Amino acid sequence: MNVTVLGAGTWGTALSILLSSNGHHVTLWSALPSEIEGLAADRKTIKNLPGAVLPDDVALTCDINDALKDSPAIIVFAVASIYVRKTARLIKDMIPDGQIIVNVAKGIEEDTLFTLTEVIKDEIPSACACVLSGPSHAEEVSRKLPTTIVAGADKKQAALLIQDTFMTDFFRVYTSPDVLGIELGGSLKNVIAMAAGVTDGLGFGDNTKAALMTRGTAEISRLGMKMGGLYETFSGLSGIGDLIVTCTSLHSRNRNFGYYLGQGMSVEEAREKVGQVVEGIYCSKSALLLSKKYDVDMPIVEQINLVLFNGKSPADAVHDLFTRDRKSEVSDDGWKAY
Repeated sequence: MNVTVLGAGTWGTALSILLSSNGHHVTLWSALPSEIEGLAADRKTIKNLPGAVLPDDVALTCDINDALKDSPAIIVFAVASIYVRKTARLIKDMIPDGQIIVNVAKGIEEDTLFTLTEVIKDEIPSACACVLSGPSHAEEVSRKLPTTIVAGADKKQAALLIQDTFMTDFFRVYTSPDVLGIELGGSLKNVIAMAAGVTDGLGFGDNTKAALMTRGTAEISRLGMKMGGLYETFSGLSGIGDLIVTCTSLHSRNRNFGYYLGQGMSVEEAREKVGQVVEGIYCSKSALLLSKKYDVDMPIVEQINLVLFNGKSPADAVHDLFTRDRKSEVSDDGWKAY
């Protein structure tokens, strides 16, 4: 099968390695000549993917016409979330009706509050826009470490095709019709992961992080279900699964960014220290806007926005979270009457 991967960052490159090892003809495209030139010069020393090797049969190009010339059965969008619309606009006149496009980026467009598949559909209405998401660090997938993920699509046959295309003996793919829920879980967990990193940077312990992750899951689930997502999604791979790995792993750029904030760095210093796109920064404002639009209480999201954009200290943000009004964890109608 011909598969084109748009975006030669860590995730796009890792998926190209996976797809090639699964017997597909892969073309990897980047808008940045330096990325393609670097990969072409040395396929065994890949930035941010230690120990990974890009197979020789993965075609490399900066020419979008060349990337799409062989009528790929699947086009994978692996560009950063802020470039999804620009990339969709770039290719929209080359896409046949019904083309399967699999978004693997995580984010919510700030201006429209669209998920990324909604952005793709907005630019390419005739495409079958799908999503592939879950707890899946590129560094581990590129080294063929066991990973499980979920493919979401409106049409079952599209989800099954994605499952067949990506699934290997170390990369297990489940299917789901809940495209919206999958994307919300994958995007909003980056915001919670930054907050988890903050608690590490401040020197707090496992209790704090467990509380942050649990209450973060509650915030994501409340908003996601209010928007029409399924409960199973937020308790599944692209919900709590992705949240766990992003909040706890040293691979996680969002967690690491938060850690540096907790250590006292400014937003710009922390961003520079990470050295990669920190998707949670872009998603934070969108998450707050969605919480207001759907009238959903999201105190962690509120506090991380104050830290990122209003200069609030991380320590003050944690203090304000812990000193909020007293609440019950469950519905008040569950009490027994005596």
